[in-house]
Amino acid sequence: METKVKINRSELSLVEGDITNEETDAIVNAANTRLMGGAGVDGAIHRAGGPSIMEECRKIGGCPIGQAVITTGGNLKARYVIHTVGPIYKDGNRGEAKLLKSAHLESLKLASARGLKSISFPAISTGVYGYPLGEAAGIALKTAIDYLKEHTDIELIRFVLFGDKAYNAFLEELKAIID
Repeated sequence: METKVKINRSELSLVEGDITNEETDAIVNAANTRLMGGAGVDGAIHRAGGPSIMEECRKIGGCPIGQAVITTGGNLKARYVIHTVGPIYKDGNRGEAKLLKSAHLESLKLASARGLKSISFPAISTGVYGYPLGEAAGIALKTAIDYLKEHTDIELIRFVLFGDKAYNAFLEELKAIID
């Protein structure tokens, strides 16, 4: 399953799959503030990428919520991993939306600053951090689309979604935004 839309000269795509298999210039890791690996996407990226990613994360030391840092991709097909920290969802009234938008935006800015042409995102904060899937999808997609409207340097933003539920939530939000 894949859905593609054109934004300016760039492409935004949704695909159901495993982000560790992506061949984009960078993949985004839904990291924790200590950058010490964890469950879900974070654990999968560290397992697939090998110990060199963790070595770089240790040197960086940490990453605040809503910010992003970059390491090499280790054994991954992607050349880089952009580690960003999304918010833990409490009730939606504690700045979670602003922080989730910032996590996506800072990842995109970092990719642009490095001259990267393609980037793959997971559904940040929707796993153990408990962000409601539809709401998170809307924020992620709107941030990506707005970025592509103003920046033509990134040619592809792909959202790699684990499972039908995540894919369908993102697809529904994308249709609502572009229609």
